[in-house]
Amino acid sequence: MAADKGASGTAENGKQLLHLVFGGTLTELDKVHFDDLSKLDIVGIYPSYATAYDAWKDAAQRSVDDAHMRYFIVHLHRLLDPEAT
Repeated sequence: MAADKGASGTAENGKQLLHLVFGGTLTELDKVHFDDLSKLDIVGIYPSYATAYDAWKDAAQRSVDDAHMRYFIVHLHRLLDPEAT
């Protein structure tokens, strides 16, 4: 993601590049289907991929002993403005 500009979350075009980090327990290891949606761990929303990645890595490392626990990074900026490149 070359347009990412660090902690400010502002790309060259002046738009924020928001990212959501969340995780939860999967029902099966080979499918993304959560066991209990009410127990999702919403780690946070971050202004850049780099800061989201750091948060994802920290959360994933804390749950390394639970094989069914998975964390994800969602590119919110792509969902908010799907026509942007």
